[in-house]
Amino acid sequence: MPTQLEKATSLVVGLLEKLATEERIVALNIIKKALHEISPFKSEPVDCVLWQPLSEITANDYNPNAVAPPEMKLLEISIMADGYTQPIVTDYDETAKMLVVVDGFHRNRVARESETIRERIKAHLPVVQIRPDQTGRSERIASTIRHNRARGKHQVEKMSQIVIELKRRNWSDEKIGRELGMDPDEVLRLCQITGLAEMFKDYEFSKAWEVDLKVDDVNVEEIVEEINDA
Repeated sequence: MPTQLEKATSLVVGLLEKLATEERIVALNIIKKALHEISPFKSEPVDCVLWQPLSEITANDYNPNAVAPPEMKLLEISIMADGYTQPIVTDYDETAKMLVVVDGFHRNRVARESETIRERIKAHLPVVQIRPDQTGRSERIASTIRHNRARGKHQVEKMSQIVIELKRRNWSDEKIGRELGMDPDEVLRLCQITGLAEMFKDYEFSKAWEVDLKVDDVNVEEIVEEINDA
């Protein structure tokens, strides 16, 4: 004999099946949010994955993780074969009235650029929202960096620009290090990289200066010391 809970569930499912697709998606999101409120895991964002329209989601403008075309193609193939196995992490921007991507920048791109995938997911993406105490641009940036660094992926130049932006937003070196998982030397090094670039941006150099060096090959501290001694 079915239990009362099973009967109630069957009734709800029956009602949902009668709705048009868009109405069903909205109704399911409402139910998920209601269940999330009474969940023992409500403090964990992944407890509430909602399907939101692409039109209500926008990419961030600072992502320091770049993916080469072959890797983007591989990501598309992966999503084509396996589906979306991870939600897009977002934060709601009150000014823009949009969900801003915190993590999942390239999974968001695939949904927009692949017509087959976009049609399959009905122009929606599975999203979670970061905790309320992590909202705001500075916290959003920090969350993106933490996600990228946990996977070991970030570009030094863009990371440097982000550290400078956080300093301009009155984040101390100590807070930047704590929130982004960096030691003091790394924070200083990233600040110096961008500082040197700004210092020399108006200088003209001959082609003889065009040397293919990786950032890791340059001892920024020694360069700064030489400049200060000049």
